[in-house]
Amino acid sequence: MTDSRPASILTQADALLRKNLVFQKRNIWSNVRLVTIPFFLCLLLVVIQLLFDSQFNEDHGQCGCLNEKTCGLRYSTSDQAAFCAIPNPSQWTPLLQIPSPQYRAATTLYLSLSSPVTFLFTGNNQSLGETLMRNMYSNSPEFGGDLANYVLGSSSLPAYTNYMDSSFISDLPIYNIKHKCSPNSSFSILIHQPPLSFPKEITCVRGLNLWRNSTFDVNKELFKGYRKGNQEEKINEYTAAFDFQNTNGSRLNVNVWYNSTYKNNTVIRPMALIRVPRLVNLASNAYLEFLKGSQTKILFEYIKEMPKPETKLTLDITSLIGPLFFTWVILLLFPVILTTLVYEKQQRLRIMMKMHGLGDAPYWIVSYTYFVLVSILYMLCFAVFGSAIGLNFFRLNDYSIQLVFFLISINLQISVAFLVSAMFSDVKTATVIAYIYVFGTGLLGIFLFQFFLEDPHFPREWIIAMELYPGFSLYRGLYELSQSAFAADYRGVNGMRWRDLGDGMKEVTCIMLIEWLLLLVSAFYIDQITYSSKHPLFFFLQTPSKKKQHHYSNKQISKFVVEMEKPDVCQEREKVEQYLLESTENCAVLCNNLKKVYSGKDGNPQKLAVRGLSLALPQGECFGMLGPNGAGKTSFINMMTGIIKPSSGSAFVQGLDILTDMDRIYTTTGVCPQHDLLWDKLSGREHLLFYGRLKNLQGSVLTQAVEESLRSVNLFHGGNGDKQIRRYSGGMKRRLSVAISLIGNPKVVYMDEPSTGLDPASRKSLWDVVKRAKRKGSIILTTHSMEEAEVLCDRLGIFVNGSLQCIGNPKELKGRYGGSYVLTMTTSEEHEQEVEKLVHSFSKNAKKIYRTLGTQKFELPRKETKIAEVFQAVEKAKKMFPVVAWGLADTTLEDVFVKVAQTS
Repeated sequence: MTDSRPASILTQADALLRKNLVFQKRNIWSNVRLVTIPFFLCLLLVVIQLLFDSQFNEDHGQCGCLNEKTCGLRYSTSDQAAFCAIPNPSQWTPLLQIPSPQYRAATTLYLSLSSPVTFLFTGNNQSLGETLMRNMYSNSPEFGGDLANYVLGSSSLPAYTNYMDSSFISDLPIYNIKHKCSPNSSFSILIHQPPLSFPKEITCVRGLNLWRNSTFDVNKELFKGYRKGNQEEKINEYTAAFDFQNTNGSRLNVNVWYNSTYKNNTVIRPMALIRVPRLVNLASNAYLEFLKGSQTKILFEYIKEMPKPETKLTLDITSLIGPLFFTWVILLLFPVILTTLVYEKQQRLRIMMKMHGLGDAPYWIVSYTYFVLVSILYMLCFAVFGSAIGLNFFRLNDYSIQLVFFLISINLQISVAFLVSAMFSDVKTATVIAYIYVFGTGLLGIFLFQFFLEDPHFPREWIIAMELYPGFSLYRGLYELSQSAFAADYRGVNGMRWRDLGDGMKEVTCIMLIEWLLLLVSAFYIDQITYSSKHPLFFFLQTPSKKKQHHYSNKQISKFVVEMEKPDVCQEREKVEQYLLESTENCAVLCNNLKKVYSGKDGNPQKLAVRGLSLALPQGECFGMLGPNGAGKTSFINMMTGIIKPSSGSAFVQGLDILTDMDRIYTTTGVCPQHDLLWDKLSGREHLLFYGRLKNLQGSVLTQAVEESLRSVNLFHGGNGDKQIRRYSGGMKRRLSVAISLIGNPKVVYMDEPSTGLDPASRKSLWDVVKRAKRKGSIILTTHSMEEAEVLCDRLGIFVNGSLQCIGNPKELKGRYGGSYVLTMTTSEEHEQEVEKLVHSFSKNAKKIYRTLGTQKFELPRKETKIAEVFQAVEKAKKMFPVVAWGLADTTLEDVFVKVAQTS
């Protein structure tokens, strides 16, 4: 015996979990390909690190060797300077940063000359400012003394250390800035760097001072045309600018503008040094000379680095570019989860599970838990493999921090997928959008969001606002972990630990945790009001009592005036009203004035799919719904199964209201939809096991029920029951859909055109199954086969234009709407008139209903027609003219259907 109680939440969850595991087992190679993606990206990072090490982290020859054959130099190139021991760094003369030739400012608006060294200055006192600017560099033509006495500059790019100054070892000249250059102003100096000595040419260049009235004018001039290459005003870059503000004889107050562009011209961190100290020294010396005379100076002789031992540069390049790759790796789960959810929605598999008793709670719990477990397994493989191949991102940071962060991030990602799935109904569209989200997030993260993170002047509030986007919050967390790993590897210490967890990591973790909870609740709420068609305030509405019975008084029953309603339909309506007065539980299905109106779109009028249907279906009856395409039969079944809500009216299944008790109704019903809703990669047996468990079948009872179902629809032999659905023919899928609707012996079964696409033998076998099933429950069946309707249905209703036109058993309908014989006679065309006169001789009210090429068909009223007279008249006609063929038949159900459909 089967258990008549509905399946518990645990039983439903177990059924769904088993189905998911079998589905993933069949999808094993897709899962393997998915898992190999992070492996591939991790290996790619290792290859990039090895290539970087071979180019930057390994010495290019021994320290102190100019090449493989000649040694003896302590350090000879800028490459070796970063690695070799430097116990006594050189003393490099401080320089100014001179614009490169292609960037220098033109001064054609003020002078006929232009200079590579142009200074702007302003202040409250122009004359004092001009004096100070003149004092900045000497006009003496002779060379002598220390280089600190000269104002030197270079257009070479600054280095990131002062161990090897690029200005002295490059081919670019060093400029000596003077008021005026004489023919003998240039000179050569000897750069002595033991054991090397080499000459360096010092070229004289005129310094040009330009007054501006205010800081606003200075800013405007500095920015105007800056590196834009305008033909009228050449590219506008100045050496520096000074604002002497309120400087006077007792106070020096100066602001210095300098070009910080050059500090970003290196890809090696920290950023390049900028040549600013000499500018400050020039302003100080100019003011000192103004006060004390030209003999008083503060000499700025040299800039020198600290001594350093021999080092090996170890830069973890994989940590620098890791956030991009790791963001892609984690987000690759998003399209998988989203497409799974949308696939069930597109194929209507979830509503199929719901109609067979799967509640919302088990679906959400199992689906969410299943995605979490798959994601955890995916991330564990990713982290373990990354650690095994030596990625510092995983090795140096605390594993517990990574575990917490990854756990929160995958939960947030799953919540986003559930929320976004409500917006899509097509898998292809969802897949495209999901991958745009994946790769777009990574690229925007590294090229936009990271730029804002590293800008100390960017408002922190805007950073938090951007992190509300889940992709950026994930990127921020990965960025913090990567920076910790990079710094730890560079310094030779541990990475991120709980005791020194940065503010950025705390901030993004809190944001992700709060977003996860909010999005999960939002996703469940939207699912309930869209997919489960619940009221938007269902959280606050009281759930109807399970023991509530529906009784109606005469005042509660609304009377409807239906124009030209047939007596049998009126009688059915009265029967419904009587059941409503007594108890709705006395009928398997009870519909009271059920209506469905679809709103018009694009200027089209409203569509009345079901117009006030009243129907009472007793226990154990098979009711057949006949009607042309578009008559509203499927809309009626969709309302009864909860797919759509009725516009008005009420309906009850086993005494339960379809508007409030649909979840309980599903546990006692079975559905064979018009289209087969099946998983391609599951077998027929696995489908029946899943739906059998939803009907609370267990153990040997479940196994026996599945085998009997397979046998009843001819899917047991030949291993057909264990084949995947994708290998089934259309007829086999249809038979399986019927078996699914009947497993567990449901009290009410809806079958929407169950025999479509079946061969005659399979159709006959299916009829036997339905006949046995209606002994245990009630069946509502729609069909276009009149033969099927006569064989299976106890009562029939013909549905036309959304309304019930007639109802009764097949014999009653044929007697009521047939009531005639059909005479067919074929002769030559010239004798058609004679045939018509012959027919009217024995049936005055005969009606011609068909004529073509000598063949005529007449409808003869049964009351005035005697079969013997028809035979006698035909025999008489054969003697008068040739009769090719003739026949007399009783009215068929098909004739009744056509007649009702045409006259309605």
